[in-house]
Amino acid sequence: MQLTNRSAMLKPTRVFYPVNFMSLRLSRRTLLERGLAATAATPLLSSQQLLAQPAGDRPSQDDQVTVLNPRMRVPLSFIIDDSTCLVNLNRFAIPQFAQAWKNERYHHDWQSMPLEIPDDFVREFGNWCGEHKVRGKYSIVPYPACVGRVGRVLPGWTNRQLQASIKLVQELMMPNWDIHPEMVTHTIVVDTRTGHPYRNPGPEQMENWRWADGKSVDQLAEYMTYALRILKNVGLPCEGITTPGGFANRVLPELSLATLQSVSDVFGSQVEIPHYFRHVISSGDESVVPRVENVSGLDGDDPRCVVSIIACTGDWTGGWDCSSRGDVDKFITADLQSGRMVEVIERGEPAIMLCHWTGIYFNGEKVGLRVFQEAVRRIHKRFQQIEWLKLSEISRYWAARELTSITANQTAVRFDAPFACPTFTVRLKASQPKGLSLNSADQKQALRRVRQPSQLKAGCWLQQGDQLVACFDLPRGTSQLTF
Repeated sequence: MQLTNRSAMLKPTRVFYPVNFMSLRLSRRTLLERGLAATAATPLLSSQQLLAQPAGDRPSQDDQVTVLNPRMRVPLSFIIDDSTCLVNLNRFAIPQFAQAWKNERYHHDWQSMPLEIPDDFVREFGNWCGEHKVRGKYSIVPYPACVGRVGRVLPGWTNRQLQASIKLVQELMMPNWDIHPEMVTHTIVVDTRTGHPYRNPGPEQMENWRWADGKSVDQLAEYMTYALRILKNVGLPCEGITTPGGFANRVLPELSLATLQSVSDVFGSQVEIPHYFRHVISSGDESVVPRVENVSGLDGDDPRCVVSIIACTGDWTGGWDCSSRGDVDKFITADLQSGRMVEVIERGEPAIMLCHWTGIYFNGEKVGLRVFQEAVRRIHKRFQQIEWLKLSEISRYWAARELTSITANQTAVRFDAPFACPTFTVRLKASQPKGLSLNSADQKQALRRVRQPSQLKAGCWLQQGDQLVACFDLPRGTSQLTF
């Protein structure tokens, strides 16, 4: 079959996501740990605000071909919020939260909390996750609670200690974890012209609450760019961002575009598919698959999109403020039969767990760490066809899954992909083909037949009755699978 160019094949349409706004209306922090404070900090959103979130263009995809999960495995990931270098964020954030709310909330004994989450704990956590193949997202708050900047100085720690902590993140965490800024301070908004936080802030000058209200795409992007540049300058590249608390609750369409704009401005062509973590759906039947938003340029040389990652659990480890000792059964029960992770994995959607670093450490008691480790052990015992991925890897797969044009006939399937994607996996009806090969402008690859789904990897195919499943590294541009 003769290959054609990409623009000739694409017939994009415009679509919008029918989001259930009730499940996304509250900030993560208040929704998960402080229900009483949530209503004051983050009022309800209108359905129009969320329904206005545009998905953008979509190409045609042949009904004869179904894109499956990578390697027929359910993606898992672990989101770590409130982490940074050395600073125990809640120790310094809580008095600032209390001040912003005029001491009406946050009556914690914050002075008894340790100042530091030591690098020895980061090393213990990172090594354990490496041994168990756990991957995910790890925040680095650039200017944590206004204590100091990871790009300059952290008062209370020497420059040598700070540089060693950054190096540990680079060498131990980055191979398996996306690095995100969680805005700039996670507390008081910084004036980007001076680099100083606002004086005597109320909720309107706090990142977690009302500052983003009414802000334009450019205003949000400027602030997010400020955070991203701090991390870029210390050698921590980012493909996405995490919002603190209720940040941008009332400007969700602008947040999506600002993520695309800021990540692209700071990292350019290094990041093809920016993503952000903002939403949690911790119960119910609503889908938790990533939302591929603001798609454009599919018929040109500069395709663009941004992916919204959705966590499927609450923080059932130790909580951001160490007010709960966690509940592993909410993730998965001891008999391995129920729990939120079981629900989501069994329906084949990405199962993305959520925690806060401060609760994983739990004032040195490591309560959250033990809850998390037990949850992972149970998940691994219950399920085999799962795979831990970084958020950027899940984002890339979902962008390719939704934005690749697919056409088929009796002997071939043609793909026109705006983005390359490893372990792209498809199912189609084909009885006992002699063989499969993937052809593109650059190469021709014969795929190897395997007998079990557990053996499936890039460059392999599997027969299942009158259907076959093929797994291959999808190249950008035009390619075809022949059989």
